[in-house]
Amino acid sequence: MSVEFKKRLFSSIIILPTILIIIFEGNFFFNSLLIIFFLISLYEWIKLSKNKIYKLIGIFFLVISYFSIYKLRNFFVEENFNLFIFYYIVILCVATDLGGYIFGKLIKGPKLTKISPNKTIAGALGAIFLSFIVSLFFYKKRDIFHITIDVNFLNLMVIPILISIVSQIGDLCISFFKRKANVKDTGNFIPGHGGILDRTDGILLVFPLVILILFFLRLT
Repeated sequence: MSVEFKKRLFSSIIILPTILIIIFEGNFFFNSLLIIFFLISLYEWIKLSKNKIYKLIGIFFLVISYFSIYKLRNFFVEENFNLFIFYYIVILCVATDLGGYIFGKLIKGPKLTKISPNKTIAGALGAIFLSFIVSLFFYKKRDIFHITIDVNFLNLMVIPILISIVSQIGDLCISFFKRKANVKDTGNFIPGHGGILDRTDGILLVFPLVILILFFLRLT
């Protein structure tokens, strides 16, 4: 087990439960963490994009993404539903990362794209598969959240596939810009993981998508 992997594992064990607790608490702690993450992400993006023409587009996108995260946790139909959807998104994105890593390492096979040489087709499909399984678990355990709004089974099964694909696209987008800037990570804020953008690249693309999905399902 490499030193880098140990640092990554240790960071994950500490950070993920802490973030899940802060999401649960909401209000001041959640909003404060969101502001900190936004400012760090903004700094990392400006540093990564330098004076390129797409810098302003990225800044605008970060504003939209973080506003979507804020809105989803604070302003939707009811507290339990907000919490359910928020955990659902975060854990599906984590499952996407985990599934891509596990299946990619175990099966290997053809590469997915030159943008990120370590990613494989097997990993991409494994990411979708694990997200689907996690979504099924959430559907089975939804009563824990005491949700009064009916959650359509078909929607809950189709949406994770879309979320996983979009999460992977977000990951590839940041990988593309890192390659253009000739850097390995967007920062070194999280030991073993790199910067905030390295860990949130997929999820930042997913939240605006979920806002749109909820709008079309008339749950906003």
